[in-house]
Amino acid sequence: MNFILADKVQPYAWFPDGASSFVPQVDFLFTVIMWICVLFFVPIVIAMGYFMWAFRERPGYRGSPEALHNNLIEITWTVVPTIIVVWIFWEGAMGYLDMSRIPKGTIDVNVTAKKWQWAFKYDNGGEHEVAAVEGSVVKELPILVLPVDRDIKMIMRSDDVLHSFYIPAFRAKRDVVPGRYNYLWFHTTKEGTYDLFCTEYCGDNHSQMLAKVKVVSEAEYQKALAKAIQEPEDPLERGKLLYKRQGCSTCHNAGAEGASGPGPSYNGSWGKKVALENGSEVDFDENYVRESILNPQAKARKGYGKASPMNSYAGKLKDEQIDALITFIKSLENTAAAGK
Repeated sequence: MNFILADKVQPYAWFPDGASSFVPQVDFLFTVIMWICVLFFVPIVIAMGYFMWAFRERPGYRGSPEALHNNLIEITWTVVPTIIVVWIFWEGAMGYLDMSRIPKGTIDVNVTAKKWQWAFKYDNGGEHEVAAVEGSVVKELPILVLPVDRDIKMIMRSDDVLHSFYIPAFRAKRDVVPGRYNYLWFHTTKEGTYDLFCTEYCGDNHSQMLAKVKVVSEAEYQKALAKAIQEPEDPLERGKLLYKRQGCSTCHNAGAEGASGPGPSYNGSWGKKVALENGSEVDFDENYVRESILNPQAKARKGYGKASPMNSYAGKLKDEQIDALITFIKSLENTAAAGK
């Protein structure tokens, strides 16, 4: 067993390969505590067995009514364990503080946890989000791509219940709590693909809430960032992506016809007459959607003109992106019709 650990040395065969700067300290302290337990447990059990045999009840034997003690032994078994416990506390506290002090100049990744999948968003707006569970069947897992030999900061939140973000190879774990942001950082030291788990029971498919972490070279990381912001070629899929990436989903509900929100619902509106704030009506078609994206206040929907004005996307979206959004909104009419 190894008491002095290097980055490439593992104390036990069942430990996952270490891939962060936390590994040596965590593995060293685990190893020391384990051997302390062994060195105390074995002699104590042997002594207990011997005393049970040596001082067993025998015919005619009468024990001394006086309490026997040995000052040296009592001082030893008080002082020595106290020193050990204080040392363990000190080492654990220093390791915890190292994990809590986030350095400057980190690469930040936004992590969203929800039943039962992980979603990752990079600084450039690129995202990795793949449904981890469909029914009870595990689908393609989301992959978090990180550069090697860099400080990484996870900015984490939950959309529903308590989750926990854990990468065994990094020896890094932190709860993901609804209603607040939690932070976790680590320094990657080794390229490879590693497992990511949720380690807080979060419902029926908790065990399926998985992801992969891929640590790559800086060049490969830059390629992954560029790929993460690429939009699908299929107009409908591109529209779905833009609907979320551009923040449309924040105000406009696409799940049910007539659903309330800061902005009017898309679902079930295509091809119909919609009332405007000025009292007139207009056809909900390609021209109306395009104008509403580029100049939202020109023909504001009734009830939404003044209370929650929408910002213009002129200059922010290309024509093909607007076409993709129109394709997505048009598909919601078919969804609504199919549900009737």
